[in-house]
This record gives sequence, C-alpha cells and structure tokens, in this order.
Amino acid sequence: MTPIVPLGGYAGWRFLSASLDAQVARFADSPVQARDRAYFRETIGSITSAAELVADYRLRRVALSAFGLQDDMANRAFIERVLADGVVEEDALANKLADTRYREFSEAFGFGSPLPPRTQMPGFADKILAKFDRQAFEVAVGEQDDDMRLALNAARALPELAESGVSDTTAWLTILGTPPLRSVFETALGLPSGIATLDLDRQVEDFRDAASRVLGSAEIAQFSDPARVEDLMRNFTLRAQLSNGPSMTTPGYAAMTLLASMV
Repeated sequence: MTPIVPLGGYAGWRFLSASLDAQVARFADSPVQARDRAYFRETIGSITSAAELVADYRLRRVALSAFGLQDDMANRAFIERVLADGVVEEDALANKLADTRYREFSEAFGFGSPLPPRTQMPGFADKILAKFDRQAFEVAVGEQDDDMRLALNAARALPELAESGVSDTTAWLTILGTPPLRSVFETALGLPSGIATLDLDRQVEDFRDAASRVLGSAEIAQFSDPARVEDLMRNFTLRAQLSNGPSMTTPGYAAMTLLASMV
C-alpha cells in the first residue's frame, strides 16, 4: 500500500501527522509487510548469534530496516561485526562509529554480551517489528517526498532522545551523529551543510546558538513536549519547501516566504 502524501511543505506535514496512525496500520497490513512480520516473529527466537542473523536474508532485512540501516543490506561482514561486538566494550565497533544508529541497532539485539542475546527475551519480536513497521512506512513516504520522511523520523526520534536521561551535550552529539536528525536541524535552524567541517565542539556550540535564536531554547529536553516538536517540524518543512524552489505562482508562496523569514 502506498502512503498518501497529497502535499509538500507544512500543509503536507499537517495532513501526514494527522493521518499517521491509520496510515501506518494500513501499511503494516499490506501483503509484503505482513509476510515479513510473520517470518520475523516465527524465526527470530531461534537466533542466538550475529552470524545466524546476518546469514538469513529476510531477518537481516527486517532487522536493518527497523533501525533505518537498510542501505547496509549488502555489507554482511560489517553488520555482523557491529552486532557481534555488542556495545559493552569501549572499543566495540558500534561505539566507534559516528552514526549512532549502529549503536542502537547493536544494543537492541544484545550480542557480544555475557548475557543471553535479547532475541531470546519475551516481547523482543514485537519491539523490533513496531520499529520495522514505522521505518518501512517512512521509507515508503520518502519515495514520494524525502522531506516528509525526514520529518517523520525526527518527530519519532526526538521525544525518545529528550526523555532518555542523557546529558544535553550527549543529546546534541547524538543528533549530529545521526544523519537524518542532523539534516532536519540544519535545515530548520538555517545552518549551512559546510558546518560539518568544523571542530565537533564548535558544531555543538553553533547548533545550540541557532536553536536558542530560532526555537527560543537550546535544550533537547524541550522536545518531550509535542508542541515544541511541532515548532521544529514547522520550521523544517517551511524552509525545506523554500529551498526546493517553489515558484512565485505556487499557492501560499508569499506566506511561506514571510513565515520562513521569521523562523
């Protein structure tokens, strides 16, 4: 089933967020998605090692897709190492990678630990499949409008980060190390992509300064409030639509320009 994304920009975001639960549920019940979910649920409990997981194409696809890492499907040796190392040891591969999604992925499966892998725990399949359904829907949305995909990802991930209990500096580093989140903040805050060439401490400082100026606060904890997430989504979608070059004849163009100049 194809997601319904009738509009771009903030109007499109408002429609998509209002219809999100119903659309995700319908998408999860589509034949292909339902078959993948059933196979994962039936099989994952028998998996006790990273090598076993990676060797099974369908399990590997669901597992990677659940964390937005589906582009790594062909990188079997790399993914097996990420999983097998786990996250307990400081020098584990996932702990060294700038993209924090790999650490979340490895930690979720629990290989590379003295404890049994989490694949053996009750409810494990349900947790991964909930992520898989949402991520697969986001990918399908991105095939129509990649800005909407980025907005959906941020609206899902930011409240989790805000409520995770990590320090504000760690939260900002997580955002800078997660490409989809970084892209949303760069656009919403009007920052150039070239900022990535700066020293990391300077980047955090510049992102914080811009957040204070645009959002009124630099604290990531603010995104535990849905209204603050919505403010960010509004800024992002307005700026993204303008950067994509709407013509002066586009309905609402003048209003979009005025709003974007104010954020």
